Amino acid sequence: MSEEFYRIKRLPPYVIAEVNAMRAAARAGGEDIIDLGMGNPDLPPPDHVIDKLCEVARKPDAHGYSQSKGIPGLRRAQANYYGRRFNVDVDPETEVVVTMGSKEGLASLATAITAPGDVVLAPNPSYPIHTFGFIIAGATIRSVPTTPDEHYFRSLDRAMAFTVPRPSVLVVNYPSNPTAETVDLAFYERLVAWAKENQVWILSDLAYSELYYDGNPTRSILEVKGAKDVAVEFTSLSKTYSMAGWRMGFAVGNRKLIAAMTRVKSYLDYGAFTPIQAAACAALNGPQDIVEKNRLLYHKRRDVMVEAFGRAGWDIPPPKASMFAWAPLPPALKDMGSLEFSKQLLTEAKVAVAPGVGYGEDGEGYVRIAMVENEQRLRQAARNIRKYLQSKGVNTPAQAA
Repeated sequence: MSEEFYRIKRLPPYVIAEVNAMRAAARAGGEDIIDLGMGNPDLPPPDHVIDKLCEVARKPDAHGYSQSKGIPGLRRAQANYYGRRFNVDVDPETEVVVTMGSKEGLASLATAITAPGDVVLAPNPSYPIHTFGFIIAGATIRSVPTTPDEHYFRSLDRAMAFTVPRPSVLVVNYPSNPTAETVDLAFYERLVAWAKENQVWILSDLAYSELYYDGNPTRSILEVKGAKDVAVEFTSLSKTYSMAGWRMGFAVGNRKLIAAMTRVKSYLDYGAFTPIQAAACAALNGPQDIVEKNRLLYHKRRDVMVEAFGRAGWDIPPPKASMFAWAPLPPALKDMGSLEFSKQLLTEAKVAVAPGVGYGEDGEGYVRIAMVENEQRLRQAARNIRKYLQSKGVNTPAQAA
């Protein structure tokens, strides 16, 4: 009997979990840790969404099995969202499936369409499910950059020319987690044309669709004419409505991919709890002022963090979108690597961040900072970081926030 399981052997130790364990131990010991590591919203969902959850949960018939692909009203609500936000027509019966967050959705689709030995193109650095969902399904990953420039498309062409078997799936994620990079519609138009020419499916993760700043709304790949011939897009209510723990997401797009995913999910789950799905309908169909309110709040946090950390001696590029900043290590400390830097920041500055290497080897030299603490806590983090940098002999400005 083998003591190692095939899929488990393919999974490396989860680097980010090491820092998470240290953070949990510190908090258990009574330490005040400013947690900028996990992208866990600190804001509540809208009141009308919580009210709908409670209302439906009180119904005696609401506690049985739900529908794996999502209740019809929720699929219609998501189709309506695409219509008003992106001017994209979506058939709620054949082009939408409800997922338990975009993470589960990506993993289920990987299971549905991947055979052992398939090659998948995935960004590096990237959110772990973009690679490991396919690795668990038996695929081989060929990395491509995240930066949407000419080098990106040359990398795609090289991958098609020199990989055997030829890649069959490309994963894209903009706004990017962790790098916060964004793209315009021209990028998606070029990508769809490339995918059709090379017969590659595109899986687009648009989890941060509504967290954009500086007046530049995010775009959907499905806005491109003919994109549904080759693409499926994943969205989530987690960040838009501060519903991360509710695990509500969607896959929208190509009918063949949606059908394959729906069939696999029918064997794996009965869908999310019906009252949660009903509340998700209320989020999508109800007042949308919370979306703009959250966007403005994260925008303000971004500006406070960039300014305060800069005055503390750590220059951070302001992200154009998402709830994360992708921060290069302070130059004087770059040689220690992102994991050791994250550990020291936790133990000595009492600030938790996520080491960039946890998102792929090309993430080395960076950390991901989540804007999930209020402005006062961000300024406190800056003061702590300034003291830490001074202890390492780093020259810092005379006065931090």
